Amino acid sequence: MPGTEVDVVVIGMGPGGEDVGARLARAGLSVVGVDARLVGGECPYYACVPTKIMIRATDALGEARRVGALAGSADVHQDWSPVATRIRDEATDNWDDAVAVNRFTATGGTFVRGRGRITGDREVAVSTSDGEQVFSARRGIVLNTGTDPAVPPIDGLAETPYWTNRDAVAVGEVPGSLIVLGGGPVGCELAQVFSRFGAAVTVVQRPDRLVPVDEPESSVLLARAFAAEGITVRTGVSAARVQFDTQFAVKLDNGETLTADRLLVAAGRSTDMAALGIGAMGLDESARGVTTDERMRAADGLWAIGDITGRGAFTHMSMYQARIAAADILGEEDPELADYRAVPHVTFTDPEIGGVGLTEAQARDRKLNVRTGLSRIQDSTRGFIHKTGNDGFIKLVEDADRGVLVGATSAGPNGGEVLGALAVAVHAEVPTKLLRQMIYAYPTFHRAIESALADLG
Repeated sequence: MPGTEVDVVVIGMGPGGEDVGARLARAGLSVVGVDARLVGGECPYYACVPTKIMIRATDALGEARRVGALAGSADVHQDWSPVATRIRDEATDNWDDAVAVNRFTATGGTFVRGRGRITGDREVAVSTSDGEQVFSARRGIVLNTGTDPAVPPIDGLAETPYWTNRDAVAVGEVPGSLIVLGGGPVGCELAQVFSRFGAAVTVVQRPDRLVPVDEPESSVLLARAFAAEGITVRTGVSAARVQFDTQFAVKLDNGETLTADRLLVAAGRSTDMAALGIGAMGLDESARGVTTDERMRAADGLWAIGDITGRGAFTHMSMYQARIAAADILGEEDPELADYRAVPHVTFTDPEIGGVGLTEAQARDRKLNVRTGLSRIQDSTRGFIHKTGNDGFIKLVEDADRGVLVGATSAGPNGGEVLGALAVAVHAEVPTKLLRQMIYAYPTFHRAIESALADLG
């Protein structure tokens, strides 16, 4: 039986899905948005927003504890209840998406709560609590299904009450001790949050360094900061077995056993491509993601945006791709094409670690003629003024043949904000000669960019 005819079906109403659906609906198309979970996706309820509220509180504690080195003395007593209350009441509406649903439907879109699956060419079946609805999309389907926390196949883990990031942001109290499996951005951010709120934290990281997708200098910087704060880090090891009684016992593959009140699994993200039914439109359901062209097309009548495209699990990436997909669906003249040369990312630890474009290793793998420049934040005037908590650096990666930056890292106080200038330089391919001729405000953290340029030679 043919389904209800509409123009576009959006499967997955995370930030990008909501945005592309709203753009198309405002343009006059009939749009159905489908999601079994909360409209708005991971970011406002379990990731970006609640975790940064946690980090804002954490940073306040960190700065308060530096008063002794700068301005006398202060007694600091951490209290998790204001954080938990703000996340529940201000950020997530107690994990209720009514506001987000209304925001989407106000644009003219229709929302269906259920699990969407592609069942034919431009056809979507949605399993809802009331049965199944089928939609035929005249113009096509947009996939924005996001990803779920990956749970590694560790012996015994599935039988325990472990946390993922979704559990961690909803806790009402901080545990006395915590083991974090994973030393990427999520694991490192939450490790520092719970440590500064009084938990004894151990991070277990299978690669040989923290934040391994960033520059090695970033890993060293963060490891140094964690050590200074009493966070234990075990790199180059994996969890072999997990048990839980009144506490978690995690046996590592080196024979060591760790114990803690809670266990947080922050081992990356995954998605079930077969469950999406993409094979019905000719795509490989065994693939780890969906490959798209520069207009976000995955097949005739199928677009994909967000995490599943493999371009970075970032809200800003999903929103960027949503704009491009919407323009293509609407047939706009001279449409924007996806350009991933200057994708920025920030790990909101203290110190913050921001990166854009290629790392030095990635640039060398591409056989570029690489030159690098490095400056230390603590050697800058602003770093000297800042004093305690000033550890950080600026690293520049230049394609010497073209005389432009292809990558950069800004780590330290406000590292993610300083990254903005570097993202512009990489994206616009501003010649390094021109960057050297700029006037950098004194005394600022971003003035350390000038010193790193000088170090390029």
